[in-house]
Formats: sequence, structure tokens, C-alpha cells
Amino acid sequence: MEGSYEPAFKPVADAFAANPRGGSALTVLHHGHPVVDLHEGWRDAAHTTAWDDTTLVNIYSVGKPIMAAAVMLLAHRGRLDFDSPVSTYWPEFQTEVSVRAVLAHLAALPAFPVPRPAEAWSNWDQLCADLAAATPEWQPNTIAAEHALTYGHLLGELIRRVDGRQPSSFVAEEIAQPLGLDLAFALPPQDLPRCAELEFETPDWPTKTLATPGSVRARAISNPPGARDLAIVNSPLWRQSAIPATNIHATSRAVAGFYAALMDGRLPALAIPQYTGQDLFIEQQVTWGLGVQIDQDNTWGHGGLGGNLGWADPNRDTVVAYVTRRLGDFTAADQIEQALHQTIP
Repeated sequence: MEGSYEPAFKPVADAFAANPRGGSALTVLHHGHPVVDLHEGWRDAAHTTAWDDTTLVNIYSVGKPIMAAAVMLLAHRGRLDFDSPVSTYWPEFQTEVSVRAVLAHLAALPAFPVPRPAEAWSNWDQLCADLAAATPEWQPNTIAAEHALTYGHLLGELIRRVDGRQPSSFVAEEIAQPLGLDLAFALPPQDLPRCAELEFETPDWPTKTLATPGSVRARAISNPPGARDLAIVNSPLWRQSAIPATNIHATSRAVAGFYAALMDGRLPALAIPQYTGQDLFIEQQVTWGLGVQIDQDNTWGHGGLGGNLGWADPNRDTVVAYVTRRLGDFTAADQIEQALHQTIP
């Protein structure tokens, strides 16, 4: 384990050290200041390159709030009204649904509607056209389903139609660069050597985490294929494509910095309740804000496949970011949270 932590936060550091993943990082900010900043393991499965402060890792759905914040920036600047229909800005879009509903996972478009091969991940226009022509799977605004793979294309194309820039450029120029955050999607070639190689916690992890065949969850994560295929997610095809619902690459410091900017008002607020009820993808009761989940204890944030997590705890004025290259469960993040609660009752 490398890095630093303040002595009062040793229980949090110990929780991180007790759950090595062969490549992971933890950043905790308290009152806006770093109190834990640690990493461990390796950047690659062969253990030839140590994880360091510059290592980027695919954080999966932890990136969704970043896209929501980008759309909210446009709304706050008067460039769009998030209660207007998406078709106001994207005329080809046929589903009658507001920007607000898309932000809150209420658009009823949880899956790409046309079967496509994995190579389609590099074809932004094709996947957006598929969504524009899609028929919603149920009445929008009635029940939520996390838009696991479609969320980034829905919001990203909205950004492109309103602003003119590609969504990757907008995020880079309006969020990452001004705030000094090391995060991006559609990576340039020079950043590929910094990427952590994903692997499974156990060989049967993909099988153990399969959704029920035919369920919303199963359909949402299966097309185009590859989001849980190591040969795809560790390839230049994936890393250089724009898949902002699930392939933003970041450091733990960047995720923590993003949440700090949400907490202190440098970015628009997202933790504004929009829906409470069953989520057909998550398959449990949730409260959705504008791209973040809000828990009963007033914490909010978003998890990512395999155990990644970014969240804010306003009651403790704390933000936490945990990122890992080994896809498993949320044991490490849960134990870190428990230790944090012991440290700051």
C-alpha cells in the first residue's frame, strides 16, 4: 500500500489495506481536504507495472453522474430547459420524454434496441440513431430502470446537439480541465499506457453475476456485447470509443474531486430527488436524483460494476472514491464506509 492518510483516519486506511484487489485506489476528502489518499497493487494482470497516482481505470457507472453534471451545466447556462422534450434539441428522437426524465432514468429506453456487434461501440452515430428511432419499453415517467449502457449516449448526443462539441470534448473542457480532474472517455492514444487492465475477482464471476434471461437487466447489459468481456474492455476499441455510461476512465482523486465540486457548488447540484420506487434494472427500491442515487441517510452517489464507487456524505462533509481494476463485489467499499462512520460518528 502506497500513499498517505491522516492519523485520525487510520481505521479507513486499515479497511482499504484489508481488502487488496491487486490494483485499487482510495481517496477521501473531509471538509474539502484529502485525509486518505492510497493505492495498492498493479496496473496489469501480469504484475509488471505498479499502480501509481497516474493510473486510469474504467470506473463503469461511476461515470454516469459526470454526464448528468455536463447536461446540468448547459441547463444552468440557459442552453436547454430540462423540462423540455428531448426532441426539442434532438429532432429525430421519437420518444416523448423530457430531459429531466432521461437524467432520472425514467425514459424507458434501458437497452439499445437493434442488435449490434461489439464493433458498434466505436460507431456513436449508429447507436444514437438506434435510440432516436426506438420505441420505449413501457410508458416513460412511470417506473425507473437504470439505463446501464444507453445513459451516456442519450445525454451525450443531447450535449452534442445543444453545444456542438462531442460529449468527450465537452466533459474535458468544461469539467475535467477547469477542475483539474484526471478523467476522460474516448481516450487519446497517449493515455492508453496509463490504463489499468481489468480482470475478474474469480474466473466464474461473469457467470455468478448473470442477470435472469429476458429481464430488463439482462437485455440492458447484453447489446452491443462486450461490456463484461475482458478481451473487449481491455482493448483500444473500448478505451478509445465514446461509451460515457460505462467507460469513463479516472483516478480515485478525480472521482473524489468531482464529488467535492458537486458538494461545494462549483458544479450544479444532482442530489435532488426525482423518483422513489422500484428500479427494474437494479431490481430494488431506489431514490433517483439527477443521475445519482440518494440513500435514506442522505448520502448520495453512484456505484460501478465490479465494486467501484463514488459518493458524498453531506452530514459528515466527506466524499469518498474507491476504484479497482479487479471486478468483484462491494465488500471493500462497504468496509471503508463502515470505518468512516466509526471515524466520524
